[in-house]
Amino acid sequence: MTLEITDLSFSYGDVSVLEGVDLTVEAGEIVGLLGPNGSGKSTLLKSIHRIHEPDGGRIEIDGRDIEAFGPQELARVASYVPQHDDGAFPATVFETVLQGRRPHGGWSPSAADREAVAEVLARLDLEQFATRRLGDLSGGQQQKVRFGRALVGDPSVMVLDEPTSALDLKHQLDVMELVTTHVRQRDVAVVAALHDLNLASRYCDRIALLHDGEIHVVGPPTVLTPETIRTVYGVDVSVFHHEGRRFIVPEGASDRTEAGAEPQLETL
Repeated sequence: MTLEITDLSFSYGDVSVLEGVDLTVEAGEIVGLLGPNGSGKSTLLKSIHRIHEPDGGRIEIDGRDIEAFGPQELARVASYVPQHDDGAFPATVFETVLQGRRPHGGWSPSAADREAVAEVLARLDLEQFATRRLGDLSGGQQQKVRFGRALVGDPSVMVLDEPTSALDLKHQLDVMELVTTHVRQRDVAVVAALHDLNLASRYCDRIALLHDGEIHVVGPPTVLTPETIRTVYGVDVSVFHHEGRRFIVPEGASDRTEAGAEPQLETL
């Protein structure tokens, strides 16, 4: 399925957060949504899952306006992985992942639901934690459980809000490898808000940079140039290439008001 966002706008009172946002995510690709804090990344993702109601514009999944989906149907088609859970009740890992099956059958889990949960826990190497309380796990393990909850419903669209936030290096790589593998195997459309430019460059098929509530640029990871990063983040960087990979190294905050300042160039 294809996720298509057209001319989306959103405001908090008199404060405009998103204005005229256009973005398409095709089946089988990961689009990284990047931008500084406050640029509207989380607002955009929550609008996709109808947590927020946009002021204007249109969001479609496979050509159908999301407003035409009932809550259960939308939850079956599109999963949402937040940065954090509210933790309203002390659920086990198995129970947490099982929540992802509710849009398929309600509150009484079937044998098929339990089998699906067991399969996901095995895929994520979480079987040994099945009866543990979610709050007793490390931050990285908890994030894998949230990802499992999204996977178990086998959605066609996945919306990930900073899936690697506060994770150590190993768990960042683990989570992104899991996302990539799932996308390739199931032909899922994924949009993920990310902060780490190098992770985005490594794992995303395309990058969408948000700047002042608008999409500044969309394209392959090569759009993360020193000039683009300076404009969006106000930081000078150098871009290096090593064994076929691009690495973005920050040099320091840029003074964009300085007359005649020279942009950083890519280093090959």
